Amino acid sequence: MRSIRSNISKTLQWMTLGYPGGAILPVFDAIYNSKHFDFILPRHEQGAGHMAEGYARASGKPGVVLVTSGPGATNVITPMQDALLDGTPLVVFSGQVVTSAIGSDAFQEADVVGISRACTKWNVMVKDVAEMPMRIREAFEIATSGRPGPVLVDMPKDVQANILRRPIPASSTLPFHPSAASLAARDLSKRRLDASIQRVARLVNMAKKPVVYAGQGVIALPEGPEMLKQLADKAKIPVTTTVQGLGGFDELDEKSLHMLGMHGSPYANMAMQEADLIIALGARFDDRVTGAIGRFAPQAKAAAAENRGGIVHFEILPKNINKVVQANEAVEGDVAANLALLLPQIKAVDSRPEWFAQISDWKKRFPFAYEKETPDGLIKPQSVIEKLSNMTAHRKESTVITTGVGQHQMWTAQHFRWRHPRTMITSGGLGTMGYGLPAAIGAKVARPEALVIDIDGDASFNMTLTELGTAAQFNIGVKIIILNNEEQGMVTQWQSLFYEDRFAHTHQKNPDFVKLSEAMGVQAQRCIAPGDVENKLRWLIDSDGPALLEVVTDKKVPVLPMVPGGSALHEFLVYDEEKEKARRANLKTKIKRDKPNEGSHWTFE
Repeated sequence: MRSIRSNISKTLQWMTLGYPGGAILPVFDAIYNSKHFDFILPRHEQGAGHMAEGYARASGKPGVVLVTSGPGATNVITPMQDALLDGTPLVVFSGQVVTSAIGSDAFQEADVVGISRACTKWNVMVKDVAEMPMRIREAFEIATSGRPGPVLVDMPKDVQANILRRPIPASSTLPFHPSAASLAARDLSKRRLDASIQRVARLVNMAKKPVVYAGQGVIALPEGPEMLKQLADKAKIPVTTTVQGLGGFDELDEKSLHMLGMHGSPYANMAMQEADLIIALGARFDDRVTGAIGRFAPQAKAAAAENRGGIVHFEILPKNINKVVQANEAVEGDVAANLALLLPQIKAVDSRPEWFAQISDWKKRFPFAYEKETPDGLIKPQSVIEKLSNMTAHRKESTVITTGVGQHQMWTAQHFRWRHPRTMITSGGLGTMGYGLPAAIGAKVARPEALVIDIDGDASFNMTLTELGTAAQFNIGVKIIILNNEEQGMVTQWQSLFYEDRFAHTHQKNPDFVKLSEAMGVQAQRCIAPGDVENKLRWLIDSDGPALLEVVTDKKVPVLPMVPGGSALHEFLVYDEEKEKARRANLKTKIKRDKPNEGSHWTFE
């Protein structure tokens, strides 16, 4: 009879990532030379988890991870929590000590089911080989259904090695006949949904200043972006997106407000505050989006009190509804499917001249501005991203950007123009530094024909730089841009703004990134002059195989605009040339006084 090892290998017929160890060896033995597997061996299990996330985000398929027991499994906790917050489908198979040793503190034993309970949608330990087909099927169904997320299947070593003595179907072969009560409940649910859609349509048709606020839930299904475009076009509604929703709406469309929130566009934030109707699509009202919750969306709340507007929330996960913001109308379920029900009831609108005139004025007054570089000065990080965006303008659909976490992440969101779904892959909810490189590797595996670029910061890149070896070993042609300012830039920005320039432990000595990359088998170059940026970027884009470009940038450059913590969305800080010059002059004076001999960390324009 077929062993459980063969059963697993036939079930997983796409890219798998992981790291072997004693407790998972029966599975690794099963996939040896298996035609069902393409396998990537990372340098660390955390890298495997983030690679699987990148694969899932780029392809729409679940990422699959195989790890051993104990530290192998605990090393995937961060990627699982990351996937849970960002709605990324992930299936993790972990080895476990033999069943007779469970609970004895055996070598490399850990209660992985207990540890991972809070960071997975579902987890299970399989204690009988007969359960395995069903559990594997359940794992993939749960990971990909509803709001996608991570699941974990813990497999004791003896169960993996056991033999199936008879064929066991993965699902029941008995016919299913729903009960009368079930049919009645389904009918009631449909009637409630239809009534809710009608009420939403009434609000949309009545609104004078509507805005769509779209999150990753729009991108999760292939039809989502098209449904969003049809709604925006038919009703002439401006659209803003979360960082995870970038690409869900074409930013070259005049109705685009770009990203909103703490480092979003002021015109998106102003539109949210002034709108009489907010239509939230697959977004969860994260604190980085709402600002001070008590002062969020005052005009929509006023319109709701008069029954002419408010906040409408389309959301697939029930617990996200009314969790942060009270919705005046909640539409639970598949966002794209429910938009398809809404669209026929929406009246076509030719234009909204007053609303778009106001938005146009905000766009002129509050652009994404920054200090421009000079030919003989230091490179400004924002300009690198703008140049890259322009150089890839003709191939946006086949260009995938990943990022780490920090200032570079926000500059990328602000200054790259997003036009297509699944082209921005970043850690949003958990904010995991080190995410960019392994996620890029996973994305490139999922989309080998695409140009996949990790835009990273030096501090974030340092956390998972060993995965350069993975890219080299498997010739995975990712491109890496390190915006090197020799500091933890986002933290130093907060230290400047709120802690009187006391830069406590936010500067590290970096390796020579070019030599390090070359030692790992990845070609690399460095750029230090503004005039060389475009040529160096062209080299990176055109290079064969994995390649890295280190861009040495100016330091102490703030990410602006910014809504400080505790402020309302409309209380944003914007770039002011004179104020910024004065701030940097004062900072230079203070550094010369307090740190006269501490080297290049403190050299900036």
